Amino acid sequence: MEKVILIGTGGHAAEVREYIHYHNSLKPEQAFELLGFIDVNDELHKKYNYKEPFLGTVENHTIRQDVQYMFCFGNMIYKQQLVKLFKVAGANFLTFIHPTALIAESCSIGQGVLISHNASVGPMAVIGDFNILNSRCTIGHDTTLENYNFISPQVSLSGNTSIGSHNMFGVNSATIPGVSIGDNNTIGAGSIITRNVAHNAIIVGVPGKKIKTKEIPK
Repeated sequence: MEKVILIGTGGHAAEVREYIHYHNSLKPEQAFELLGFIDVNDELHKKYNYKEPFLGTVENHTIRQDVQYMFCFGNMIYKQQLVKLFKVAGANFLTFIHPTALIAESCSIGQGVLISHNASVGPMAVIGDFNILNSRCTIGHDTTLENYNFISPQVSLSGNTSIGSHNMFGVNSATIPGVSIGDNNTIGAGSIITRNVAHNAIIVGVPGKKIKTKEIPK
């Protein structure tokens, strides 16, 4: 039985916990043992009243090489910083695919990826490392996501879309086929991307238009 520790204790961690329990109920022969949670403090652990224990702070946690870690929060810059620290210590990272997700055999999925319930990943799609694919999102055929992207519920990335790293797609946003989106962009909820987007932009509307330049992450 694979042992798992969740990093984060907020709402997203609560969802991942439910996903793991659902997985275990359907596939007991492939069950995960959820050992508990780590976070910057135990405030949210108390709020959600988890049955699994709070194992301490991220700062004071000793990396275990006999478990798999999953990051359960949406701050991708902080996640990347922690990934670097955890990798140095020899950590292993869980890629979790919800049992209700539809995953093409020919797609490629990296490490530390979460694919939530009723999501779909099409043929020849490439999903890089540490991406979050939320519930009911669709990743079309031949679409590429690099690393550390947050794909909100019901996002639709059409076929042959190219996505860089550190992008956030709001609920119900979409792309038309064949567009390219660079790094560090925020796509507003309900927006439709009809042309290429470079880097560091906030895009909203139908069709999507740039309204602001984002700071370059350090």
